[in-house]
Amino acid sequence: MRVLRVKVKPNSKKQAIQTAEDGSLIISLKSPPVDGKANEELIKLLANKFDVAKSKIQIKSGFSSRQKLVEIQDS
Repeated sequence: MRVLRVKVKPNSKKQAIQTAEDGSLIISLKSPPVDGKANEELIKLLANKFDVAKSKIQIKSGFSSRQKLVEIQDS
C-alpha cells in the first residue's frame, strides 16, 4: 500500500502529472472542482499511471481541497 501527497490543479487546459522536489505529485486536471468531477478524473488518471483498478485508489483526506492524501492498494 502506498500513500501519496497530491496537489491538484483543476480546470487546466490539459492533463499532466509532475513530480515535485519533495516527492509529491502535482496533477493538472481538465475537470472543474464541482460535484466530485475532479476527484473522479484524479482517480482515473492515477489508476492508469500506476496500472491498478480504480477501486484500489482512495482519497484519504482533502476530498474538497487541492492538497490530498491518496492511498493506492497494491494488487
